[in-house]
Amino acid sequence: MITPLTHKSTLDERGLGRLVEHLISGGVHGLFILGTTGEGPALPRSLQVEVIRQTCRQVAGRAPVIVGVTDTVLESAVELATKAKELGAQAVVTSAPYYYAASQAELLAYLENLAAAVPLPVFLYNAPSNTHHTFDPATVRSAADIPNIVGLKDSGCDMIYFHRVRESLRNHPEFTLLVGPEELMAEAVLLGGHGGMCAGSNIWPRLYVELYNAAAASDLDAVRRLQSSVMRLSTTVYRMNGRESSLLRGMKCAVAELGICDDGMMPPFEPFGEAERTGIRQYLAELGRDSGHE
Repeated sequence: MITPLTHKSTLDERGLGRLVEHLISGGVHGLFILGTTGEGPALPRSLQVEVIRQTCRQVAGRAPVIVGVTDTVLESAVELATKAKELGAQAVVTSAPYYYAASQAELLAYLENLAAAVPLPVFLYNAPSNTHHTFDPATVRSAADIPNIVGLKDSGCDMIYFHRVRESLRNHPEFTLLVGPEELMAEAVLLGGHGGMCAGSNIWPRLYVELYNAAAASDLDAVRRLQSSVMRLSTTVYRMNGRESSLLRGMKCAVAELGICDDGMMPPFEPFGEAERTGIRQYLAELGRDSGHE
């Protein structure tokens, strides 16, 4: 889930309420807040806590709320996880601590210490483009034996890695395997994964729910049709001006164009200008009409 922000980098509370209702009415099975798409690492602690509070209050138990607690300081991650439980969240997500290089043995020790101190189930978050670390398949396999570590969200965009992790966990069928890149979700589910945390759900949640359902049912005709819509969104709205920040800026602009929430962003990023907004508006109209998700 994106974090709805005003152009003054404060929480758009009404927009957050509308976004939660948009997602739940679209049929999503859970909400992941304060992740990469949610700008979690860029938010001050007070704003992180307020996002958790407002989201859990609005969801009101209708779907699980999972909270990103990635931090460079173990105690800070534990503190946020503890607050998340207090406010009603059901699980937390952590990537490798970023900045300093660490060995796989050191990463595993970090996970052991975190899981022992956190009062909620923990999902690992493999996000090498953001953290410059990868949880090796053997490390994930060892982490699966740690009480309280229950799954992995893989955002590495490397399906060979994903399938190696899946093969290593054949004796852990209860360990949940999810992908982050929505373009890969159907493939992951068709070949034994459990789902995805699809950022495009902020725009058209039902599209991704339908794609998941089709993949889970091995309905290949439906998968092909829905995957085409996902890819068209990926290659237009997310590539509006070719910058690395285009994905998040395009997504926030699209949600704002749907009238759900403001498109404010945390520094150093800024919302799209009018020319780009016009382009997003046109893409949404074309894609919505063609896909039936207007």
